[in-house]
Amino acid sequence: MRSEAVNRVKLVFTLFDADGNGVLESDDFNLMSSRVAAAVPGSDEARKQAMQAGFTRYWNTLAGELDTHHDGQITYDEYQACVLSPERFSGAIDEFAAGFARLGDLDSSGTVTRPVFTSMLRGVGFDLANIQALFEALGPDDADRVGVDVWEAEIKKISSWAAILFAPTLVGTIYGMNFREMPELHWVLGYPFAIVLMAIVCTSLYVIFKRRDWL
Repeated sequence: MRSEAVNRVKLVFTLFDADGNGVLESDDFNLMSSRVAAAVPGSDEARKQAMQAGFTRYWNTLAGELDTHHDGQITYDEYQACVLSPERFSGAIDEFAAGFARLGDLDSSGTVTRPVFTSMLRGVGFDLANIQALFEALGPDDADRVGVDVWEAEIKKISSWAAILFAPTLVGTIYGMNFREMPELHWVLGYPFAIVLMAIVCTSLYVIFKRRDWL
């Protein structure tokens, strides 16, 4: 589970790093939103603007919360902080998920076809095998379409479960840093304390997400 969570966080960071320079910047989100818009030429201008606004708000929120050096860049280490404090980004994630998913609803049917779904995620940077697996996981109907609301909810869930799975990894990593003074390592109840701490963090995140209907 721990490696799965870390890999998921790294994947999202890599996808957001659209120009591949190792840090997140506003240009990455502008570039990615442009690629997505270009991948769905049949979408109307209002939906494209809503999608681009979602990307912009997401970046502005990330930068405002995570750019500790105020240099217009977010490193991977800085980005990890958003995983364990997703409530700080809930509004931005909601707008991002809605704008992105609804862009693919070309005929206002509340659904997205497989070709459009594929084009959009290819624009973001997903490989074809993962795109097809995700589409199937969303439960396409007989017309080979998935619901916009289902896809929107899944985008939120990806962020939610990454946070829940990543929490034990963070706690475990701290205890593996070999600090010279770590009193908990000498406590009789040190190990149970760490396990309980992980459980409390994960449960708290689960409750937060559940209340927001993200899970």
